[in-house]
Amino acid sequence: MLITELKPRETILPLLAGKKVFIINCHGCKEVHFPEQEAAAFDRELAADGQVTGVLTTDYICNPENMKLRLQKHKSQIDAADVVLVRSCGVGVQTVSEYLEDKIVYAGCDTYPLPGHQGVTPQEYKCDQCGECYLNITGGICPITACSKSLVNGQCGGAKNGKCEVDSNMECGWERIYRRLAMLGRLDVLKCPVQIRNYATDDEVNQPAQSN
Repeated sequence: MLITELKPRETILPLLAGKKVFIINCHGCKEVHFPEQEAAAFDRELAADGQVTGVLTTDYICNPENMKLRLQKHKSQIDAADVVLVRSCGVGVQTVSEYLEDKIVYAGCDTYPLPGHQGVTPQEYKCDQCGECYLNITGGICPITACSKSLVNGQCGGAKNGKCEVDSNMECGWERIYRRLAMLGRLDVLKCPVQIRNYATDDEVNQPAQSN
């Protein structure tokens, strides 16, 4: 199970400023608490400014075959957009980002964990449900799960020939991130101050309820 929480407006609005946006809402996991009314109000605000090229509300975008078929029906709207805003867990965002590799894909939510089953993805993408999604500054590739050391401030320097020093069969996550950002023309984001990870987030979410 998991909970998705909308990222703060002050975080998302600067990313979308002056851009056309296609929006994807995933309602797949029944356990997901999705803030539908808040999301709809935000979408209406963007639409009023003429920014929205289309909205797709569907389920299980973590299943790539179904997701591709659904996105193909909205191809013209996606092509007309500068960016794609995805409201889902991190797995869904990574799946869309990989498929729309030449399009900037932003995560509209942070994901928090709860015990239990989630998702139906056959993909290798993972979401650590850290409560502060980094995908918007790493080109849609999760640094926490794509890096053996879960580094959020860049490559460790131990990689050789593009392979991780911890697992020689694993491609260095930060080299993947660099290549993706370079392809998208977004290497400038690496100059931004490092977003310090709050390791207390998972502990706070998973604390047992206190009895009165």
